[in-house]
Amino acid sequence: MPKSITDRQGLTEGQFLESYDPGSYERPSVTVDMLIFTVMNREQDNYRKLPDKSLQLLLIKRGEHPCLGQWALPGGFVSINESLEDAARRELFSETNIDNIYMEQLFTWGAVERDPRMRVISSSYMALVDRSSLRVQAGDDADDAAWFDVAYEVVEEKHIPLEQGYEAERLIRITLRHGEISLSGVVSLKETVQGPVRKLTREIIERGEIAFDHLIMIQYAIERLRGKVEYTDIIFNLMPSLFTLSELQRVYEIILGKELLAAAFRRKIADKVAETDESTRDAGHRPSKLYRYKLLPHQLHS
Repeated sequence: MPKSITDRQGLTEGQFLESYDPGSYERPSVTVDMLIFTVMNREQDNYRKLPDKSLQLLLIKRGEHPCLGQWALPGGFVSINESLEDAARRELFSETNIDNIYMEQLFTWGAVERDPRMRVISSSYMALVDRSSLRVQAGDDADDAAWFDVAYEVVEEKHIPLEQGYEAERLIRITLRHGEISLSGVVSLKETVQGPVRKLTREIIERGEIAFDHLIMIQYAIERLRGKVEYTDIIFNLMPSLFTLSELQRVYEIILGKELLAAAFRRKIADKVAETDESTRDAGHRPSKLYRYKLLPHQLHS
């Protein structure tokens, strides 16, 4: 039997663990925050207009201090005996009644003073869902839960040359609307390049009525969501089983925040969709071919 490895004090790992004092280091609390996005019809003032679609984000209204009465991402503290993912699912269900959706870890946020209560590190999760299949209901410590239309606008850009690089800054205004409620804030995204060293920082310039540092989380999530739409098939989580190519293109445009050329778009998604024998039957409109999402060979057994 191999000899047990000992450390500089002559202790085996078992002996070390027996004498280890967890109180030797201060322990921060850990939370999870969830960014749940969807694309749905936007309410129109004129009932004669066809409904447009918008990118929407689920927020809860805080019913407790701190940030009492402000809107925030669903989330809460991680228990000592649960994983981050389990905590994210538990908190999402307890605050919004949403259960059994796929979420992926987005980023870890650790600014020292990001929470006024104590040192709190947060792990954020993101999902893109079909809202029509969900029944949102506020619960736990949330006074309300609602879907907000998301507007993302670059309001100012700066570029300063440096001796061995540059400093670039973008000011991004994010506006969230639900009925008569309008929330708005500005995030600074600053990139500094000096030789081979690149530094990227985010800072809230205007927080508005959005709790904690959640405005930065929202900005980062939109940035990542746009990237994922470009190189993954996540967008099909939003689509019905059958859809037209125009409907699919419109959803891409809403998430990416820009118009796409129809011919180039159809070439790009050609291997992701399959034409069916069915067509739309809308009265007063020319029938359009319906398509379905086509699983690629490597996805069939995943």
